[in-house]
Amino acid sequence: MTAESSYPHLFSPISLGNLRLKNRILMGSMHTGLEDSRDGMEKLATFYEERARGGVGLIVTGGFAPNKAGWLVPFSGKLTSKAEMRSHRALVSRVHAAGSPILLQILHAGRYAYHPFCVAPSPIKSPISKFTPWQMSDRTIRSTISDFARCAELAAEAGYDGVEIMASEGYLINEFMASYTNKRNDSWGGSAENRARFGLEIVREIRKRVGASFVVMFRLSLLDLVHGGSTAQEMINLGQGLADAGVTILNTGIGWHESRVPTIATQVPRAAFAWATRRLKDAVSIPVVAANRINTPEIAEELLRDKYADLVSMARPLLADPNFPAKAERGHSELINTCIGCNQGCLDLIFQRQRATCLVNPRACYETELKSLPAIHKKKIAVVGAGPAGLAFAVTAQARGHQVTLFDASNEIGGQFNLAKLIPGKKEFYETIRYYRHQIISSGVRLKLGHNVTSQELLVIGSGQPQTQGAVESGVGGFDEVVLATGTRPREVNIPGEDGPALVSYADILSGRVQAKSRVAIIGAGGIGFDVAQFLCEEKESNSQKNDFEHTPPIGVSSNSHLGFLKRWGVSTDSAVDGSLTAKEILKPVRKIFLLQRKSSKFGQGLGKTTGWIHRIDLHECGVEMLGGVEYLKRDRDGLHIMHRGQIRRLEVDQIVVCAGQKEEDHLATELKAGGISYHVIGGAAKAKELDARAAILEGTVLAQRI
Repeated sequence: MTAESSYPHLFSPISLGNLRLKNRILMGSMHTGLEDSRDGMEKLATFYEERARGGVGLIVTGGFAPNKAGWLVPFSGKLTSKAEMRSHRALVSRVHAAGSPILLQILHAGRYAYHPFCVAPSPIKSPISKFTPWQMSDRTIRSTISDFARCAELAAEAGYDGVEIMASEGYLINEFMASYTNKRNDSWGGSAENRARFGLEIVREIRKRVGASFVVMFRLSLLDLVHGGSTAQEMINLGQGLADAGVTILNTGIGWHESRVPTIATQVPRAAFAWATRRLKDAVSIPVVAANRINTPEIAEELLRDKYADLVSMARPLLADPNFPAKAERGHSELINTCIGCNQGCLDLIFQRQRATCLVNPRACYETELKSLPAIHKKKIAVVGAGPAGLAFAVTAQARGHQVTLFDASNEIGGQFNLAKLIPGKKEFYETIRYYRHQIISSGVRLKLGHNVTSQELLVIGSGQPQTQGAVESGVGGFDEVVLATGTRPREVNIPGEDGPALVSYADILSGRVQAKSRVAIIGAGGIGFDVAQFLCEEKESNSQKNDFEHTPPIGVSSNSHLGFLKRWGVSTDSAVDGSLTAKEILKPVRKIFLLQRKSSKFGQGLGKTTGWIHRIDLHECGVEMLGGVEYLKRDRDGLHIMHRGQIRRLEVDQIVVCAGQKEEDHLATELKAGGISYHVIGGAAKAKELDARAAILEGTVLAQRI
């Protein structure tokens, strides 16, 4: 199968002015944190260079400020002088040499800036910064327009093929557009035309200074998803005005950072907002880019084929796999390491002011540190456990030239991912398992499923003693290294009472070995407790999962999955509605759930910074009762008895699901140590405090690159 037959629209060229793109894949802007560090530009050049070699049609950098007031944080990336331009010139040269054009994104943070000299159209504090912005005077507005144009001039001098003007997600230009953040009564506020003026003037000034052939992309906020935001029709009108003002191409953004509608998390259906992109495309004469939760070539091809957009933006999918385009073009989409929309390695870290990376690809943004070099001494390596850590180690070590045999007692790979994929909104974990399955096949890892490898087998191998006939028949023999990735087992909780509600583990509930009852208490409110609560909030029928992930779900606004999501989160498709928000459709709970924890701290404290709020809203609207500072007393026919806030309370439940953490599955390690055999331990088998797939995959990758 070739791209010509599978993805003809995705791999057809397109012209943007004088710039000819080889395909329709845009690596959308994504802040990595490298833009802000002292030696970050060299690392950033390597990061983009690798994506360019992977075949992407066009790259857009992370945001660079046009002046100090536009900084995201003090001393973050900006392009305001020839001195700052020099490092950009080197970056552009390397990307061009690797085969891709590149645009610089100009981003002014506005009220989202985290410093005391932030500015905005009106002095309205944002919920994601502790600083109240200064209201911009007419003089400041005009000088800021000039700063945008000067930044574009420097970008052109550095060799960039164009610029993207960031005007979505609630940053400065977007703030001017919305009455929610623009309370001015001068010529920069009031009417929709006045509020749009700032963005239009920036475009006109840039075009005047850089000439007609320089690409100017404008990232428009299609749906603000905040009360008091612009209407979709106002954005369409602005898009038409931008085309007249000289914009080459319109990119699209969905939602502000403070919006309480998920837009890029894994709970969002693939291409859930494509209908809004098509509405814009039908109204303008210049190319339009679709964005948000487009993570497979099948979805991208469908969008282009059905004329939802002219290009597709894939920022995080190219973080997850820099070779996404090349694999798709060769007809090997099964080998793509698919972005699962978890946010754990990218946005969660960026909002904690750390360097971004990727849960499924720990090399992302660490290309200069985690170099995948051929092994000097080829070894035979046994890996016990085919969960995230073991899989990452096995395929990485095999790619370096080692000969790896991977054992697992289960009949399928994936470990805890096989439970995670059953959680509503986490079906994308199917894709990670699919990726590793095909990597094992293509790389030549010897896979031994349904094989509960014993310490005796490994002890015989390590001691140099003659192997038993059983060991020979099982394919075990002569290993130079042993890696234990045996994972975890659920921690047990003992609550007195023999005739009360049954104590069952989260693994039994998620796997279907035990059927959930109608009134359930969940012990433990960490990530697993929240996942189990989410699982139990759904109808029983919705918890049955297919063995294979559906690669091409319907993407039209009329599809049930997309319509359900829009209704669930109150997204309006009426182009005249402010902020594109309407009343949410609250689902009726299917069972009574109590979520309990011994600690008195905030529930879900360890959840992701950018996704935890989604889980809390879901459980709140499902009617889950959360009780902290709980002491478990006993269970009997009347339910579960607890001490809460100094009072004894009885919870009428007929089942207790234990999510009280895990313990290391370390019996093999103990036995190997007793036998004097050296080994490595990674993943949950090394530290089982809380399941952490990102740490597990990182540990497996790092060990494989140094062994």
